[in-house]
Amino acid sequence: MTQGVLFVHSAPRALCPHIEWAAGGAIGAQARFDWTPQPAAPGLVRAEVCWRAPAGSGARIASALRGWDSLRYEVTEEPSAGVDGGRWSHTPDLGIYHAVTDTAGNILVPEDRIRSVMERAAGDPAKFSSEMAVALGEAWDEELDAFRHAGEGAPVRWLTKVG
Repeated sequence: MTQGVLFVHSAPRALCPHIEWAAGGAIGAQARFDWTPQPAAPGLVRAEVCWRAPAGSGARIASALRGWDSLRYEVTEEPSAGVDGGRWSHTPDLGIYHAVTDTAGNILVPEDRIRSVMERAAGDPAKFSSEMAVALGEAWDEELDAFRHAGEGAPVRWLTKVG
């Protein structure tokens, strides 16, 4: 078992029951979120839900939400015995980003990805920097930052797989 957090940073209110159904269904739990207005995007709502389920559930939650392009969300999964942690970020403009994370939540860039970045950069420092920014998900962080800060202090619920 592991745990993580689903941050729905912004969603149209009409999608809320569908998001609850999809996220809960991804881990076999019933979900009811505390939706609050999203100050960074008037007219949209936000929610945070902590979850506890088998390893790999973060990917299942992110995949269940992937089809709704109007959502901004992040899913985190803590590392567990023999399994790396992960973070999935989605924005309407950028699509989905996935990274492996360590126990402190730092993004780990695999060796083969770094070698690929070095090859594409071909000695050009500006190209290397640009490629590493993509590998680290900087564009997703920049776009989601205002939504993250707007949600500080919001209520959080727990979503736990039963059985």
